[in-house]
Amino acid sequence: MRIFVLLSRVPYPLEKGDKLRAFNQIKELAKKNELILCALNPNKNLDKQKAFSKLQPYCHSINFLDLPVHLRFWNMAVAFFDNIPIQAGYFYNKKAAKEIRRLISTYKPDHIYCQFIRTAEYVKNINIKKTLDYQDVLSHGIKRRIKKASLFTLPFFKIEYKRLLVYEREVFDYFDNKTIISVPDKDLIPHKNKEEIHVIPNGVDHSYFKPINKEKTFDVLFTGNMAYPPNVDAAEYLIKEIMPTVWKKIPNTRVLLAGASPAKKVKSLQSKQVKVTGWMDDIRDAYSSARIFIAPMCIGTGLQNKLLEAMSMKIPSITTPLANDALQAKEGSEILIGTTSSELANQIIELLKNENFYNTVAENGYNFVHNSYSWKNATEKLNEIINNS
Repeated sequence: MRIFVLLSRVPYPLEKGDKLRAFNQIKELAKKNELILCALNPNKNLDKQKAFSKLQPYCHSINFLDLPVHLRFWNMAVAFFDNIPIQAGYFYNKKAAKEIRRLISTYKPDHIYCQFIRTAEYVKNINIKKTLDYQDVLSHGIKRRIKKASLFTLPFFKIEYKRLLVYEREVFDYFDNKTIISVPDKDLIPHKNKEEIHVIPNGVDHSYFKPINKEKTFDVLFTGNMAYPPNVDAAEYLIKEIMPTVWKKIPNTRVLLAGASPAKKVKSLQSKQVKVTGWMDDIRDAYSSARIFIAPMCIGTGLQNKLLEAMSMKIPSITTPLANDALQAKEGSEILIGTTSSELANQIIELLKNENFYNTVAENGYNFVHNSYSWKNATEKLNEIINNS
């Protein structure tokens, strides 16, 4: 089958969760289909040649459509007055829309696969079988951010939340198939027929993210794109509210915050006991250097790839109920859960002090992700959905 894949970002480098999901789905779908990739590009600094070379083995045609900065902000303003979500406007461009229609007319795909509702505007009225990957529930992510918004940003988030609710419901009916990353996210979609949505989880490359025997120079690790607000919030929560309790009991505990594009708030957390790395060419270097992984997520939605990667490398992991709702690991044996800063701190202390407990959680978590999360299995289900529609 010839599939037209439409993405809101070029799926390389893999520093964001949506890019990781898209890249691995493309790799798997390419085994049984011919892929025409069309990726919007809001990143003026993208190394297109490198991205192209990474994607070329899997795609019959690769097309990157640039979204100039000045037009993005203009389109956001237009979206505001057109009563559609600002982020849908941010990723919409008339020139890109014309090129997408031309590519579809040229290649005549059997199916269109879109990632995120922000790409739906381009193809919702095209009369070809279509699948929309909601991936996350964007409205719910914005709703959580309302609670921590400043007086200046609060009105924006409230407006965006209401518009996303409406848009998530409306685009549902334009697509033949709908997918999403987890059952909790599916339950949040504001549509009466949300049971029609197929859950397609993320996976993890177990041959890449595997245990590495290496000297542990850090005790606690948190990874992620450090410009992404939920990760910035989690990093601050870890250092300012969780770690002080740990440091009282184990003063020499060292923390590593690893990930691309650290925001000023994250950079300011650097200290004698905390290292902020910025971009790492191989994130496995971060995982293999730490004894414990923690994802203290308080806002955001979706499945945390960082937890899958850490557990696949046999690192005992700690998180919040919010993140484990999507992961569904067994609390207390496969993963440790904390609902407060003191609970999370005590989980860290227990793992650092109890070697038997440490090894048990590491082994159980490793077995859990190996048995439950595979890009091959997840994408095979997606392939069946697309080919049977």
